[in-house]
Amino acid sequence: MEHLVRWMVTLALAFAAGKVVAKIKMPAILGWLIAGMLLGPHALGLMPQAVLSAGWYKTLIMWMQCAFGVMLGTELIWSRLKNYGKALVITTLTQSLGTFAVVSLAFGLIFAFFDVPVSLAFVFGSIALATAPAPALSIVKEFHATGPVTDTLLPMTVLDDVVGIAVFFTVNALVARQVSGGSVPLHMIPVMILLPVVIGGAIGFPTGLLLKRCSGRASTLAALLCGITATMLGGWLFNTFLLTGITLNYMLMGVSFAAVFSNLVAPERLNEISGCFSPVLGLSLLASIVDLGAPLNYRLILGAGVYTFVYILARAFGKYFGAMFGAKITHMPDTVRKYLGLTLLPHSGVSLVFTGIICATLASRQELVQIVQGTIAAAAVINEFIAVIAAKKGFELAGELKKQPEERTRLPGA
Repeated sequence: MEHLVRWMVTLALAFAAGKVVAKIKMPAILGWLIAGMLLGPHALGLMPQAVLSAGWYKTLIMWMQCAFGVMLGTELIWSRLKNYGKALVITTLTQSLGTFAVVSLAFGLIFAFFDVPVSLAFVFGSIALATAPAPALSIVKEFHATGPVTDTLLPMTVLDDVVGIAVFFTVNALVARQVSGGSVPLHMIPVMILLPVVIGGAIGFPTGLLLKRCSGRASTLAALLCGITATMLGGWLFNTFLLTGITLNYMLMGVSFAAVFSNLVAPERLNEISGCFSPVLGLSLLASIVDLGAPLNYRLILGAGVYTFVYILARAFGKYFGAMFGAKITHMPDTVRKYLGLTLLPHSGVSLVFTGIICATLASRQELVQIVQGTIAAAAVINEFIAVIAAKKGFELAGELKKQPEERTRLPGA
């Protein structure tokens, strides 16, 4: 009970910190992130490691990852996606694979000079290409962002997640062949991508039929919450009993779940569903950002070295110019070409998860583990503050921030 109270107090303080930060015209997420880090185990310890490691806490975070995946899934309306089509796919590939190439090349040159195995460069490249969607989504929700950049970013985060998983686990499996330690078999990579989609879709279909029939705010919210819970439990059952040692992506399950029911209901009904779900989404984003900040050790900023800054700069270069190149060759709007890359910089949640996996693979080579852990952990702290500010600036420069307090909060596309 004490741990639950500590977590709830942490969320309340983080929410208050977001309000303070918003007063200086910065996104509330920055306050949430700072509060998570300062109240986490490496600073004041209001939310100690015992909370972060507790089974009930991990279960709640899994549920909330599914929940904010719903925000992305409601954007995957087939009739709307047909308008993006090839341009969206190409731009996703240029910014994600471009980032992989730039970061891998930068570290390949450095490691060759310092006599570090060059294969480690591809590890950094594979960690760098993924984007953490929660920070940008928080800004979209808080400021009611609408426009070409927002419309491109939301479905892109889903595709980016798929590309990131595929590239990272391929690299992880190949690197594992060179060192002693566990690995993810190559045949499991498509399973890790497709299984969350199947689980979410399987629950999303009956939920969509139910949402078409029920009416009223209470029954709508109950159906949606039951669907999210069933989706999370489906993923947990596979993780626990059938795929030991492999972690499925719960956000991707939530995306698939929402994409299916969103294409079954009428646009007006989706509007109502979005309005009912908005408070739950807000809480899920708050908890997810606090969870993202809590493991970060502010002391790592002081110990950041050359590798950390090379990682941050190379990743930013790859994301920004990769997105610019893709948007240009596919003739996307000028604002997308100029500013989409800025909204793709948030990263730390994904990077820390991938780092834990690759360090387990490299367990027999502790000198390599220390390089990866030290670089990515420090980069996670530094980059996330820069990235949140840059993402907000990207939406602002694109002219898509339209915060109106009196306006009803809703999901993008609702």
